[in-house]
Amino acid sequence: MTTIGGLPAHILLVHAVVGLVPATALLLVLVAVWPAARRRLAWVTAALAVVTLVSVPVTTEAGEWLERRVERTALLQDHTELGDAMLPWAIGLAVVALAILARTLLARRAERRVPVAAGGGPGSARAAAAERPTTAGPGGSVVALLLAVLAVVAAVGSIVTVYRVGDSGARAVWTGHFSAQAQPSPLRRPQGG
Repeated sequence: MTTIGGLPAHILLVHAVVGLVPATALLLVLVAVWPAARRRLAWVTAALAVVTLVSVPVTTEAGEWLERRVERTALLQDHTELGDAMLPWAIGLAVVALAILARTLLARRAERRVPVAAGGGPGSARAAAAERPTTAGPGGSVVALLLAVLAVVAAVGSIVTVYRVGDSGARAVWTGHFSAQAQPSPLRRPQGG
């Protein structure tokens, strides 16, 4: 992808990455640490993580296309090097989100296997299973803790990286290209004449 509406695709696609990475990261931590959110949002989080993962290399490729068409500077070099660091974090978000989804689906399958006590009311075995945090087998709480830690690491790393990439991109584009003084509008008429 090279241009969209006559503009370099990178400058438009980057907005998707800047929005998707933090949204995915925050949802990932939420589903990793809060069972109620996990039951409701595991699919959404995994889907968003995959969309985020796809958007990163698409945006990077568009950035490489643009890089070959602008003046090369040290600031641009910093930006492109930092941009290459985003993909591993996006992969981390997706892998952890998919692991949480898989674990959630396995836990739901295990809950369905619990026999329903007579009446199936609040005191039933199924109701008791639904009240427990999903641990999905032996060592489940260790797995839950590990996934929560990995989610936090991936979330923090991806948010910090997307900030650093964006900051370096803004510096590459705007350093030396604006004035601290307000400029007169070309549409205003000079007064006094």
